[in-house]
Amino acid sequence: MMTNPPGLMISAPASGTGKTTVMLGLLRALRDDGLTVQPYKSGPDYIDPAFHLAAAGRPSFNFDTWAMDEALLGGIAAQQNGADICVGEGSMGLFDGVATRGQSGFGSSAETALKMGWPVVLVIDVGGQAQSAAATALGFKMYNPDLPFAGVILNRVASPRHERLTRLGMERAGVKVLGALPRRGDLKLPERHLGLIQAVEHPDLEAAISGYAEFLRENVNLDALKQAARAGATMAPAPLPTPPAQRIALARDAAFSFTYPHLLEGWRAAGAEILPFSPLADQAPDPSADLAWLPGGYPELHGGALAAAQTFKSGLRVFAETKPVHGECGGYMALGASLIDKEGVRHEMAGLLNLVTSYEKRKFHLGYRRAVLQAPLPGFDTGAALRGHEFHYSTILDEPDAPLANVFDADGNPVPETGSRKNHVTGTFFHLITGETP
Repeated sequence: MMTNPPGLMISAPASGTGKTTVMLGLLRALRDDGLTVQPYKSGPDYIDPAFHLAAAGRPSFNFDTWAMDEALLGGIAAQQNGADICVGEGSMGLFDGVATRGQSGFGSSAETALKMGWPVVLVIDVGGQAQSAAATALGFKMYNPDLPFAGVILNRVASPRHERLTRLGMERAGVKVLGALPRRGDLKLPERHLGLIQAVEHPDLEAAISGYAEFLRENVNLDALKQAARAGATMAPAPLPTPPAQRIALARDAAFSFTYPHLLEGWRAAGAEILPFSPLADQAPDPSADLAWLPGGYPELHGGALAAAQTFKSGLRVFAETKPVHGECGGYMALGASLIDKEGVRHEMAGLLNLVTSYEKRKFHLGYRRAVLQAPLPGFDTGAALRGHEFHYSTILDEPDAPLANVFDADGNPVPETGSRKNHVTGTFFHLITGETP
């Protein structure tokens, strides 16, 4: 058994309140104070962990109480490796989850905080209100009395008078104010259709994070935050997911980067070799690899470059003649026949599957997925049940290949994006989180 270091959960009543910038500033400020900080992300997000890594200097990992069983949650908790403090960032609102229990729970940030024993720091956007914000804070504090509640950080405060009135309300409600952040338009991170841009695309990420840290240091009681952190829960560490092959050629660039950190860490810990290659740089997978894996990302933003990458496409086709190739979401789209971008321009992809996708005809696809395989997928046999998450806007125009799996949402309803298989090639629109334990 292992007892985790003291920790906090940074959450909010809803998305868009500024918790990510608070999270990044806090990670860097604690690190600058000489603490070894272990970041985590609650929920199925593959963009925020890269920002956490940049701020804390340590890899960030996802906790997901819907997709992960207790053993995997313990294995991910064990990645703290002697940290002085853990800081988790929530997804959406604190209590937002799904209607049907998964392997461990309903997937809310509150569940993650309870399992880890972390008090919640609620970031509240107080724009357009003052004392009324205290009613929101009090509701969150009392909604689940078992959940430890450290206090609130007031965000987007308009003036000293606005702060004073808002603090009066919090005092009346018995809610501790840990900081008050003045309204500043330059604190918003750049976004695109899946949320934040990728960390590697930020024009000056280091300067931005340093600025967030200084802003927090000026306006938040860091000592009070450190004191609010509680010793984490005692959990049984377990191995992370095992690799699907010994030598894995992994597409890695601005078009293909969405892979959950716990998977890559599990693959490496089990002795697998990760051989990165860049389709955007017209690189083919290493022919000595046992498997080529194309993760999700933004191929719809790079259709022309991918269509022109003849070395990549021809090398991938040769590889697929004898060895398995798998693509997730954006990687799945790149394995298809063609991709239509937002301007309606058709770009030729690898052609290993007959899939045709369109970003011009946008449709929002979001949610947990449970897939039961109709055929093998690298690392899993026919009949295996997988847990994952789907998040994209692209629409399938043509998918004539054999379905890969029977796929269901969190409530057990079938979804039409079943994935495809053809010869040695497989693809899914969901991002794999873990396989279910038999």
